[in-house]
Amino acid sequence: MIAVEFFYDFASPYSYLASTRVEEVARRAGAAVRFRPFLLGGVFKATGNHPPGEVPAKARYLLVDLHRWAERYAVPFRWPSTFPIPSLLALRSALVAEKHGKLVPFTHAVFRAIYEQDLDVARPEVVARIADGVGLAGEAVASEAERMREALKAQTQEAVDRGAFGAPSFFVGEELFVGNDRLDFVEEALARSRGG
Repeated sequence: MIAVEFFYDFASPYSYLASTRVEEVARRAGAAVRFRPFLLGGVFKATGNHPPGEVPAKARYLLVDLHRWAERYAVPFRWPSTFPIPSLLALRSALVAEKHGKLVPFTHAVFRAIYEQDLDVARPEVVARIADGVGLAGEAVASEAERMREALKAQTQEAVDRGAFGAPSFFVGEELFVGNDRLDFVEEALARSRGG
């Protein structure tokens, strides 16, 4: 089955927005979604890109834009009290969740924890509670996360090698789309891949 690869970081509010739509986009196109956590800070460093929040005018616009998108998607959104979000523990824990077949529900739960409930996912006990909530042994996930260091680096480097420079990044085959606002193009690419 044709698939879209969805590279995301929990620190990216646009990745949160995309996570609420990407599965429906793929379903309409008769495709699957492969969730691929990566470290956005590593992508920025490797590509020379910078977070939009570092530019004051962009930072002001960002908040307005995010609320517009959340309203359009009819999803909750609140600006986290801690930003930038320290997402490393949650990202590594996501790779542990993937080993146990729980990556997608864990991903959605982490995004909700950050952008709906304003929880601090840098705290091991928060990540453990999220993991418990999706049927994993939370304390074991949080403690095993450190062993995912190299796997997360490798997945991040793969995205960079394929051309990614921001989040969310989507691949349909080797065609790259960057940004929540590119999901329409993703759907069109999936339809083309199916010969539709």
